[in-house]
Amino acid sequence: MTCRESLERFFSRHADVAMEKRAIKALRLLAGCGKPLTGKPEGWAAGIIYDLANRDRRACGVPGLLNSEVEALFGVSMGTICKRAAQIERLLAL
Repeated sequence: MTCRESLERFFSRHADVAMEKRAIKALRLLAGCGKPLTGKPEGWAAGIIYDLANRDRRACGVPGLLNSEVEALFGVSMGTICKRAAQIERLLAL
């Protein structure tokens, strides 16, 4: 499964048009950054969601979902999600 498919699956269950547009844009920027994105695509998709949900504020998870629900939706741990979110933030800050 690709990262985009994971994002589409997430937004089909948790509709948020504005965040979905930002997530797809973030994915495009990550794909074009020239750095290899190693690891599970689901981890990167979850990292995008987590990063966008917590951008410019203290990290508190994905609004409306428990951390365990986010883990179950993407099939990765919160540790991986937070790690990917931090990597995404650094990569997109360039």
